[in-house]
Amino acid sequence: MISTAEQTRLLPEMRFGEELTGAETLLRCLLLEGVEHIFGYPGGAVLPIYDSLYSSKLKHILARHEQGAIHAADGYARATGKTGVVVATSGPGATNLVTGIATAQMDSVPLVCITGNVPQNLIGTDAFQEANITGITMPITKHNYFVRDIRDLPKVIKEAFFIASTGRPGPVLIDIPKDVCNISAPFYPAEEVNIHGYHPTRIPTDEDMEAFVEAIGKATRPVILAGGGILAAGAHEELLQFAEKTRIPVISTFMGLGNFPGTHELALGMPGMHGNFTANQALMNADCVIGLGARFDDRITMGRTKEFAPNATIVHVDIDPAELGKNVETAITVAGDVKSTLTKALPMVKANASEAWIKQLHMWQEQYPYSYKKDGTLKPQEVLEIIYESTNGEAIVTTDVGQHQMWTAQYYKFKNPRSFVSSGGLGTMGFGFPAAIGAQMAFPERTVISVVGDGGFQMTNQELAILAQYKLPVKIVIINNQCLGMVRQWQEIFYDQRYSSIDLTCSPDFVKLAEAYGVRGMRATTSEEARAVWQEALDYNGPVVIDFRVASGENVFPMVAAGSTLDQMMLGDEE
Repeated sequence: MISTAEQTRLLPEMRFGEELTGAETLLRCLLLEGVEHIFGYPGGAVLPIYDSLYSSKLKHILARHEQGAIHAADGYARATGKTGVVVATSGPGATNLVTGIATAQMDSVPLVCITGNVPQNLIGTDAFQEANITGITMPITKHNYFVRDIRDLPKVIKEAFFIASTGRPGPVLIDIPKDVCNISAPFYPAEEVNIHGYHPTRIPTDEDMEAFVEAIGKATRPVILAGGGILAAGAHEELLQFAEKTRIPVISTFMGLGNFPGTHELALGMPGMHGNFTANQALMNADCVIGLGARFDDRITMGRTKEFAPNATIVHVDIDPAELGKNVETAITVAGDVKSTLTKALPMVKANASEAWIKQLHMWQEQYPYSYKKDGTLKPQEVLEIIYESTNGEAIVTTDVGQHQMWTAQYYKFKNPRSFVSSGGLGTMGFGFPAAIGAQMAFPERTVISVVGDGGFQMTNQELAILAQYKLPVKIVIINNQCLGMVRQWQEIFYDQRYSSIDLTCSPDFVKLAEAYGVRGMRATTSEEARAVWQEALDYNGPVVIDFRVASGENVFPMVAAGSTLDQMMLGDEE
């Protein structure tokens, strides 16, 4: 419920019953939700909204493509924990959001996506720039709305933000016909949310907690598998306390990187297809796996769910009951918010992990670290090592998808939560750079680094215009191997080196491209140049694009082939 005092704080000039258009009502409701930034692109169906934005307190960031806008809103949401907001016009504007909506849905990111539509009297007539965006996005949104009456707008917007940010977060779409934006009605804010059938579970039951604590207490080789749900719940402090009190080592999933300090003695790093030896061996040898806000996806189980953690009792905590037991057979399930679960568990648990188990894990870490062959060429792994050393794990780092994404996850030891922003579930190329824009908008004083490939960067590089316009000091690191690196790696290993459609040697000169947008461009081709150029880029108070020309044939190792078990790892050159 919105208190009168809270309404006055957010909008001191607000008058109840004031006659407002639908567009003005929309913006008033966004302000009441605490929204500060909107990412978007105008068009005919949303011109009333943009006309109202002209005198609004909201800060609108004009993207150069709707996909850039929604990825920026997504990055803003992941870095802050707040709900991101994007606006697009009808037809192609709305459909250009689809990839970004699916990206947010797969990774449980809270977004409110506002689209315009043609006037209601034209709906269903194949009018200019008409598209059934609610029908198109129904499978990839947590919920969506088609608003027919201006009087419903306050309630719809209040519900949309509640749905997007509670339970398992996700994107909500609101489609507003142009006539609803234009007509006027007295404005009264929605005071409460009461959605029939939607009551997300938060507090686990006492019975579940007893089973949870009992299973942990019996284990001598336990590990925690901490996923993105830790970050969504803001439970990183509780996770740290829980791990230290129980002496249970922590494996962070790809989406969970940053939820536990990467340099902590109990940190085992990332598991799965490109995870490290120790994390994978820990899962295969553990007698108890405690999944906290992790969904046991196929990049961790490798599809071999019967052989995953074969010696372990699996305990699974998740706010989404549909995830419990979905992918792997679990002995103990706890439906509830992971922060609440850990808070209740902390007084009930004690140290129980075997020190011999921890010693074995540390031995594996020393024997099988991430490694690569140094042959005098500039290696991508070295670039990531340089970046990590210079920032001490404190930066916000975004990535696209591919080899560079995996090297970032392997070699950058994240110290803080919400500092790693990457498309996990959908694997969206073109995501990383716009996401960095959203993160930098949210945290103008923090170092924001976008590590991208030469392929993915070309999908959304038009957003360089935003960096120039707002002078955002994002550091764009292009791992330029002049090919689609991960596709090339798979073709090398699994398709007898039949390299098909991976050549990117005709890519633009990225330094000149950056300069064309008014952004500083730099290049490095050797280790010495890489260190010097990177330090210069860090010291420069403005946006920089750095083209790191790296060895083109480098592969990401370790690697577990699809269909193999986690202990069947290809270790690469050092194997």
